[in-house]
Amino acid sequence: MKILIAEDDVTSITLLANVLKNIGHEVVETTRGTEAWEKFQEPDAPRLAILDWMMPEMDGVEVVRRVRSLQTDRPPYLILLTARGKKTDIIAGLESGADDYLAKPFDIGELRARVEVGRRMIEMQDTLIRSREALAHQATHDPLTGMLNRRAILDHLQKELVRAGRHANALAVGICDVDHFKQINDTYGHQTGDDVLCGLSKILAESLREYDFVGRMGGEEFLLITPLRMENDCLFLFERLRRKIADSRIATRSGEVTVTVSIGVAYAVDGSSVDVILEAADRALYQAKNDGRNRVAKQGHCFSVENRT
Repeated sequence: MKILIAEDDVTSITLLANVLKNIGHEVVETTRGTEAWEKFQEPDAPRLAILDWMMPEMDGVEVVRRVRSLQTDRPPYLILLTARGKKTDIIAGLESGADDYLAKPFDIGELRARVEVGRRMIEMQDTLIRSREALAHQATHDPLTGMLNRRAILDHLQKELVRAGRHANALAVGICDVDHFKQINDTYGHQTGDDVLCGLSKILAESLREYDFVGRMGGEEFLLITPLRMENDCLFLFERLRRKIADSRIATRSGEVTVTVSIGVAYAVDGSSVDVILEAADRALYQAKNDGRNRVAKQGHCFSVENRT
């Protein structure tokens, strides 16, 4: 773990650094409070710091106050090093935002113990953050394909529609549906059907641009969102995607399977509502299915709807 030592006394900083290095920590040293404050603003800032109360230019308490003002979900563990032994001084240091304090002259065993407490607190904090991130991922992603789930992709659609309306940009939305998917399930079984959906999801994810979005609406239906500069870019992108899927062989537990998709596309600008654009894309999908499947169909022309969902 990276630990910052901010101490203007050479003897103390040498002793502290040697102890921490001997127990396996990476040590960053500074003798000025302003330098310590700068270290905390770097991308790889230390997770734990031992700060002397009295330092040139900026004292340890002020460093603590400034660090606590930073917006971060991984705040560092701060230990104040002080020769002040009065309770009022200790209380002032802790109230400034310090997690712990160490009195001078310090005992090496006590130093190790207090640093170990800080290390455990940091590990607990990291574990909680990982758990929170995992729960957030589960709440927004489809458990089978790993794609955005219905709620998440519709949230993205709402945001992109608002953005398109604000900046007068164009937005294309496509509903992609696997042709004859029921036959795949009936012929090979539902597990193979799941393999097909996972393989199709991979093709979709690899084919879209970094600013496009794709999510699973449910069953064998996917929603694609892509910002466009010109309307005629719309069908070209989706047609290219359709051809790529048709030309691919998807590996499943039953062997390689080929599938085709039908895509219904709607094109919106100027704040079109979620409900209206989904309804238009759904009508276009029905048209593609009705015209023989394995094709892209587009519903209508550019349209604008003032009411939003």
